[in-house]
Amino acid sequence: MRNPVGPLPSSIYWRRRAVAVLVIALLAALVAWAVTSGGGGGGAKDDGKPGGSDPAPSITPGPSGSGPVVGQPPGGRDESGDSGAGGDAGSGGDGGASGAGGTAGSDTGGAGSSASAGTSAGTGGTGGTGGTAGQQVPAGSPLPDCAPSALRLSLRTEISYAPGDKPEFRLGVRNTSAADCKADLGPKSAVLTITEAGEDDAQVWSSADCPEGGAVFLRIPAGATVVHTVTWDRKGSAPRCATPPVKSPGPGTYLLEAEVPGATVQPASFVLAKD
Repeated sequence: MRNPVGPLPSSIYWRRRAVAVLVIALLAALVAWAVTSGGGGGGAKDDGKPGGSDPAPSITPGPSGSGPVVGQPPGGRDESGDSGAGGDAGSGGDGGASGAGGTAGSDTGGAGSSASAGTSAGTGGTGGTGGTAGQQVPAGSPLPDCAPSALRLSLRTEISYAPGDKPEFRLGVRNTSAADCKADLGPKSAVLTITEAGEDDAQVWSSADCPEGGAVFLRIPAGATVVHTVTWDRKGSAPRCATPPVKSPGPGTYLLEAEVPGATVQPASFVLAKD
């Protein structure tokens, strides 16, 4: 249809065409907005649903551990049995017998006591030797006798004793072998002697002079040290229970020695203090 007015000028024609294109673009934008905001898309967020209400994804457990379960916390008590080193001395681990004349394992036990010297031997106490109380076993125990070459012995005593104090001598015995064994530490086998330090070195007491008890066998665990304790009542002694030349040694310095067959023991010294 022809324009009755006549053809339009070129500038007006292109202006109208640009307006038409702009209108078409606005309409397309409105359609796109209506589609995306209408909630029809599967990925749109539902603002009416509280946050975090979607069910949590399932968690697949990892593989269970196959290692051993620790049955006891560190430092727990070992209930595997008595090793013989720290048990009640004299309880007789191998059918054991208690110490003669008293309970072995105490410092005042009567095993190996001397009638004239008034000493008492026990198996308790450490006395700085780094060992534990020994366990007395009968002479007929199936434990083998300790080889002298497997034993390492040490002798300990206090530096000084006040008047009235009874000196305690501690014989430590270490078993360097790989098996438990027994050793006789009675007054006749492990002989302790006391001599007065000086020019004469006169002997004032010996555990073998007048022993009342017999053998004292102790279990010596492999690689461990046990302690045998002998208490002296500060009385003199003489062989075969004779009257001692010195009944009560006076204040001064004394030398303590131990003689064990096949073993060497370093001597020790102590002082009986004045009043």
